[in-house]
Amino acid sequence: MINKVVSNVKVAIQDIKDGDTLMLGGFGLCGIPENCIAALVEKGVMKLTCISNNAGVDDFGIGLMLQKRQVKKMISSYVGENAEFERQLLSGELEVDLIPQGTLATRCMAAGYGMPAIFTPAGVGTEVAEGKEVRNFNGKDYLMEYAFNADFAIVKAWKGDTAGNLIYRSTSRNFNPVMAMAGKVTIAEVEILVEVGELDPDHIHTPGVYVHRIFQGSNYEKRIEQKTLSVKS
Repeated sequence: MINKVVSNVKVAIQDIKDGDTLMLGGFGLCGIPENCIAALVEKGVMKLTCISNNAGVDDFGIGLMLQKRQVKKMISSYVGENAEFERQLLSGELEVDLIPQGTLATRCMAAGYGMPAIFTPAGVGTEVAEGKEVRNFNGKDYLMEYAFNADFAIVKAWKGDTAGNLIYRSTSRNFNPVMAMAGKVTIAEVEILVEVGELDPDHIHTPGVYVHRIFQGSNYEKRIEQKTLSVKS
């Protein structure tokens, strides 16, 4: 069994360079690779293309990278919580592809499955379809979208083992699993790292075959994007 553990986050991201394309797991601020993002900010790598469900908030998540002007292009499905993202978009400093959430997930999945493209009805007849191939299947038009081609997928799991098998919790399963299978190199940070054999095989969400590097993270904030409270009368 191959041991995929690296000693720390700096080793895990050491070969990420200027101009790379990164997938970053998580849903909103849930299940994001906090340690890797902080290390990328510290490293100062620039001109990145980031594929993520969201763009973080101004002072957390990918928002920290946006503050440092490290992101050249953002490919996301939801960006509504980040004022700096909005400023850079409107000023023309940041390239942005807004993608329907299902299309984003399926383009990740296609990359993991080795499929070059998908066909989706989302975007047909809109500006999204301009310059793209449209095919008709059974009387309905579908837009062709290419699978993503990411240099690195960076994901965060609750628990993993030394062979790279991963278990996610709750909402963090939305994008982490499909991104973990889609990167040329997949880096996983986990809250709990155990030896091979300690995870129940029936509970594993990402098999270790997809993961190239794994390390135990620390000091997770696990912020909540929007906190809604109900008051009983």
